[in-house]
Amino acid sequence: KEFNVIHIRDTFQVMLQMALVLTFGSSQPVVKIGRMAGQFAKPRSTPMEEKDGVSLPSYRGDNVNCEEFTAEGRRNNPHLMVDAYDQSAQTLNLLRAFSTGGFADISRLQAWNLDFVEDTDEGSRYRNLATKVDESMRFMKAIGIDTASQEFTTVDFYTAHECLLLPYEQALTRKDSTTGKYYDCSSHMLWVGERTRDLDSAHLEFTRGIGNPLGVKVSDKCTTEELISTIETMNPLNTPGKLSIIVRMGAEKLRKHLPELIRAVQREGKAVVWISDPMHGNTFATENGYKTRDFEAIRAELRAFFDVHEAMGSHPGGVHLEMTGDDVTECIGGVSDVSEETLKDAYNTTCDPRLNGVQALELAFLIAEGMRRRAGLPPL
Repeated sequence: KEFNVIHIRDTFQVMLQMALVLTFGSSQPVVKIGRMAGQFAKPRSTPMEEKDGVSLPSYRGDNVNCEEFTAEGRRNNPHLMVDAYDQSAQTLNLLRAFSTGGFADISRLQAWNLDFVEDTDEGSRYRNLATKVDESMRFMKAIGIDTASQEFTTVDFYTAHECLLLPYEQALTRKDSTTGKYYDCSSHMLWVGERTRDLDSAHLEFTRGIGNPLGVKVSDKCTTEELISTIETMNPLNTPGKLSIIVRMGAEKLRKHLPELIRAVQREGKAVVWISDPMHGNTFATENGYKTRDFEAIRAELRAFFDVHEAMGSHPGGVHLEMTGDDVTECIGGVSDVSEETLKDAYNTTCDPRLNGVQALELAFLIAEGMRRRAGLPPL
């Protein structure tokens, strides 16, 4: 139901804003990866769902069955995978056009502010930052740098999703005729989730055979032995940049458990990228039945992630967020001031709650400010 040009454009637009804040704020390059054009399957904690005494299979995503709570809607339908493929192909075409057709030109950075973000505190902060970047651009142009070149007018944008529905992923796997390697062409990057990362699972067996960049999600349940075995399975050649460890624990558990995982990786000399997923360890249900996340808990986990890496001498490599460019009310807190009482106003998700554009931009500023402090740079 969110498959339309406006939704895709606005989400892409917020990601451009976040990347600009992080790049300018941290003086570090930012790789932009969107969980778009492929995230249809949903991992569920229970196989069945019950309403009013009726029990039916759980909704498992739009390429498996339907959200509609009927026996017909919840029946697995393989034809939905074809629909998912068609939507993904169209989404990729749009993203390609937005990233290379002038929309992402950095001279347009003032126009990236969404209407509902414009009049907020974060919108004002973004405008101030954009003004600084504009001044830098004018200076570069004055000293002879061509700001109309491809480096300034286009962006590299990649897609990623969870490798969950193996029949879909296998059908889109191809052998590269020049290298002989296999690639899953459903996405640039794929990750294996917490529920499917067992060492003898089909998901690890599949991903170890493809050449895509990979990720694996780990919680506080992951032992050091499991992590090292998983790394050796998914990245047997220990290729730098091949594998990301996506940590989802909650702030308190992360401070307790992440150091021992980092220590084990350092001891074994494994090359991994550490990424924080501060969303999935902070989900709860409100008294009025809404599944949500608290912005302050998300912020606390991110702070813990950066603190632990600073203490361990390791590198915090990225952040994995569930967000949208839409003005939704699915996560509470932040400057947008969403509360449990106002969740109902624009609660549009069919599965997990997402940050809206204001909350996502606020988080980008918080991360950038933290990185500047650690680098000894003045505030933005």
